[in-house]
Amino acid sequence: MVPTRPSLIAGYDRVRSFTLALVEPLANEDLVVQTMPEVSPTKWHLGHTTWFFETFVLRAAAPDYRPFDPRYHHLFNSYYQVIGEPPPRERRGQWSRPTVSEVRDYRRHVDAAMRALLSGASDELLAAHAATIEVGIHHEEQHQELILTDVKHVLASNPLGADYRRRPAHPSRAAAPLEWRDQAGGTIALGHPGGEFSYDNEQPRHRVWLEPFQLASRAVTCGEWLAFITDGGYLKPELWLAEGFDACVAGRWRAPLYWEARDGAWTIATLDGRRPLDESEPVCHVSWFEADAFARFSGARLPSEAEWELAASGQPVRGNFVESGALHPRPATNPPGGLAQLFGDVWEWTASPYRPYPGYRPFQGALAEYNGKFMCNQFVLRGGSCASPERHLRATYRNFFPPTARWQFTGLRLARDGR
Repeated sequence: MVPTRPSLIAGYDRVRSFTLALVEPLANEDLVVQTMPEVSPTKWHLGHTTWFFETFVLRAAAPDYRPFDPRYHHLFNSYYQVIGEPPPRERRGQWSRPTVSEVRDYRRHVDAAMRALLSGASDELLAAHAATIEVGIHHEEQHQELILTDVKHVLASNPLGADYRRRPAHPSRAAAPLEWRDQAGGTIALGHPGGEFSYDNEQPRHRVWLEPFQLASRAVTCGEWLAFITDGGYLKPELWLAEGFDACVAGRWRAPLYWEARDGAWTIATLDGRRPLDESEPVCHVSWFEADAFARFSGARLPSEAEWELAASGQPVRGNFVESGALHPRPATNPPGGLAQLFGDVWEWTASPYRPYPGYRPFQGALAEYNGKFMCNQFVLRGGSCASPERHLRATYRNFFPPTARWQFTGLRLARDGR
């Protein structure tokens, strides 16, 4: 389905304004820091999402468009080798120029050109570029989540204990007891059926066979993770894959990222500052290796992405997303006989390597590099997080990260074979 002119205008205005709203609580000094190679300065996110529309839409659809600064074509390229060799990712925080003010001017320049194109282009011209514009809107939604996760790492690394904002902690409640939900399995259709927007890695829809299995009714909690720590889970190589235990030793992992023991009590860094750990909320900021070790400790396993998608298919996309304003996972309330937290709160690691579906075809042209080139040494996550835009998610959405990644809002849900 080709998106309409009104939907493209509304989507573009919404995504561009929300990005700036996310940046509003930050000082300019916060926008330029890079604390590790995986973290990008917020200034770079502002520039790169603008570069996407300039590079893939305006340069192709508006012959009279004049770039704000031709040097940005190289500077804000992330990983598109077909466009030219991108700058090293780990150096994004080393450049004081362009300034934050200049990047904001760059956004205004491209926004003006994009809005002129969206409102003034012929129906035929707009239809020819509508799919790329729609990808750009969804691409910026992905970077909105990255802004929050990267800012969290930047501020949590500050010795002054800097906060993104300061709000009271959400009132806690006891987590619903973990229960097991039977899933029948069988031959299922996996992947996006088409019609509405999806990324190329969600297609084509195809059939897979699943044995009966059970899925936990909610995500694993911090309290359950504390039992893993107390039992010496981080020190027991028999629970870990060899590469995972090597990463655990090298990284000196003894708890999830942002946890810290102070005076005999655990605290956790949040976007609202450091506070006491709430044992009822879902654990997050754990790697795939940690999630896999915890599942083994629990006598369970991680679900495959097909199992997760079967359970989520037909379920409404409801949960704790960025729109709630919490910006942190919340304890679950189990629906009777159902599954809580399938969407929102934490991205849930699956046991599935990130690989192409049978018959996979990447986006055309330069956007062929968007997803397909990463289908190696990564694992699939499902469901979205408390930092994800709600409208961005669906049951077929496939996120992916390397098994050592911890700085995203990543957690887990347990599964086990059917009985």
